[in-house]
Amino acid sequence: MKRIFRVEGRFRQGLWGQRFRKEVVALSERHALEMVLSDMGSRHGVKRTLIKIERVEEIRPEEVKNPRIRLLVEG
Repeated sequence: MKRIFRVEGRFRQGLWGQRFRKEVVALSERHALEMVLSDMGSRHGVKRTLIKIERVEEIRPEEVKNPRIRLLVEG
């Protein structure tokens, strides 16, 4: 069964740090983490070693803020 996870962290791009929060639908916490690392690497060209994950938590459908994820959950 798929669950919803919110992953928070930061990554370094050049001299600056950037914080992020992503919500993903995944089978497990490990799968959610892999999806986020892959997405951040492809979108921003950041190596995995420069991405620092601070928190991974499972959330309820009512807590989802991303409109695309909300459509997936409700639809």
